[in-house]
Amino acid sequence: MREGKLPGGVVALGLVSLCMDTSSELIHSLLPLLLVSGLGASPLTLGIIEGLAEAAANITKVFSGVISDRMGRRRPLVLAGYGLAAASKPLFPLAGSVVTVFFARVVDRIGKGIRGAPRDALIADITPPALRGAAYGLRQSLDTVGAILGPVLAMVLMLASGNDVRLVLWVAVVPALLSVVVIVCFVHEAEPRARPATAAVPPRWHALRQLKRAYWHGVAFAVLLTLARFSEAFILLRAADILHNAALVPLALVIMNLAYALSAYPIGALSDRLGRQPLLLGGIALLIAADLCLAAADSAALIAVGATLWGLHMGATQGLLAALVADAAPESLRGSAFGLFNFAVGIAMLLASSIAGLLWSAAGPAATFGASAAFAAIALLVLGRLRAVGQGS
Repeated sequence: MREGKLPGGVVALGLVSLCMDTSSELIHSLLPLLLVSGLGASPLTLGIIEGLAEAAANITKVFSGVISDRMGRRRPLVLAGYGLAAASKPLFPLAGSVVTVFFARVVDRIGKGIRGAPRDALIADITPPALRGAAYGLRQSLDTVGAILGPVLAMVLMLASGNDVRLVLWVAVVPALLSVVVIVCFVHEAEPRARPATAAVPPRWHALRQLKRAYWHGVAFAVLLTLARFSEAFILLRAADILHNAALVPLALVIMNLAYALSAYPIGALSDRLGRQPLLLGGIALLIAADLCLAAADSAALIAVGATLWGLHMGATQGLLAALVADAAPESLRGSAFGLFNFAVGIAMLLASSIAGLLWSAAGPAATFGASAAFAAIALLVLGRLRAVGQGS
């Protein structure tokens, strides 16, 4: 590998993420319509489903990360996770009740949980430390390209099919299967590693003590930030309030993910030179601005501005948080470190989405986005005082 060039395995994993996210976001962009309009669910039910599904994913990451450390291999779990997610996709168009959608969403997210920590650890295994910000940024950018293609396909197919939601959801099966094909053909294991004696399932305290203070500070900060960043399904609900056209609602997700895709890689690469903390601070400021726009939105233009700012916030935070874990975790516990990190974030996402749904039902969208801005402001203050977070590798 030439100096400064990202490994081919990172690009392949990015393409896998692109395909699966095309499928997932096509479904996700129509899920509020299927649940709230089609099956009669409330915003609170939507928030609970989203929160529990993401929590299931992140709880699973604890065990998959530790198991990958114990096995000394990442690829089998990556393949199993993407395969399970692909198998869940036909359940969405077949769903006749909220319970079926909930089951499908949880199975899909468990697949995400199985693959998430081993995939992130595999990227760290095959990437030089000086390029980790760029590597995670590239994977996140390609993932987000899929998150753009999914809602675009949803809009085009909804218009072409006369708003036949279930017919459009069947299309999501194809890119999900393609992601599995890419793993089988192009994703390879890193150099064989010894199985660490410290990796146990579940992880034991004597092993966790090897994780540095910077790691735990990063986990604490990520939890606080996640409390401010609930599911993007609520951006779609906000767009539905303003646009009054089901076929155009996914456009909010397209705008958000376009900003995300364009910003994640350059910000990740910039963090390799400037450190993580300054860019994370800017990312939180963007989230506060997004919340204020969406809270006050009374036009399609403000929805677009809010979605753009939200996407820029994601580009300035999500890849960098993964890089923080890679920077702070020893190689023998890298899978465990990503698993525990994502478990903590998953619990925070469950709380955030449930609180968002409750606030939306009780007081409306302005209160929901206002609470997000308040949590983000607290995260901004905390990060400014945590010197051990975001100083790069």
